[in-house]
Amino acid sequence: GQGVVLKQPSVISYRVSDRSVVAVGEEAKEMYGRTPSGLESVKPMKDGVVSDFALVEEMLRYFMHLQQKRGLMGHPRVLVSVPTGITAVESRAVKDSVERAGAREVYLVYEPLAAAIGVDIDVLSPSANMIIDIGGGTTEIAVIALAGIVANGSARIGGDEMDEYIQRWMKNVYHLDIGVNTAENIKKKVGSAFVLDEEKYMEVRG
Repeated sequence: GQGVVLKQPSVISYRVSDRSVVAVGEEAKEMYGRTPSGLESVKPMKDGVVSDFALVEEMLRYFMHLQQKRGLMGHPRVLVSVPTGITAVESRAVKDSVERAGAREVYLVYEPLAAAIGVDIDVLSPSANMIIDIGGGTTEIAVIALAGIVANGSARIGGDEMDEYIQRWMKNVYHLDIGVNTAENIKKKVGSAFVLDEEKYMEVRG
């Protein structure tokens, strides 16, 4: 009943020598792409799937502990959105990972269905709706009707690739190296999926 109580990027920083966690979420994201030697910042979920289960568990455990300290939850029920193309083996692995992090119960829901509910589309309606959900690593496209997915497809491209293209463009056009966080900032502040009546500009350093 409190709305969004935690909103963090899925980034984790750890010591390479013993894989001990140094920072998680926003703090780790600030270090992403600029960590000193001996430390590494990574996104343990890449292209819509888990690439490092041990780090994902550490990250989720940290987020749950953060909420417990605020007195908001003990062992929570967790709903995880997953790509439509996920296999049964991957689904099982995701559930196991979240349970080991401290969840009481784990439910999986397809990303386009979660996105539709999030923007108040009546997913129980017999009228079909097409959802295009652009995530960090994948873009999920689905037609939804009667609370089910009628047709779907996915592309292994998303916000992370857009950030990389912006970095590459700045390098080619302005001979300027910028970090991934700066590239993401450009995308959010002046990026547009269609041509604007008036182009937006911003100043960046690199």
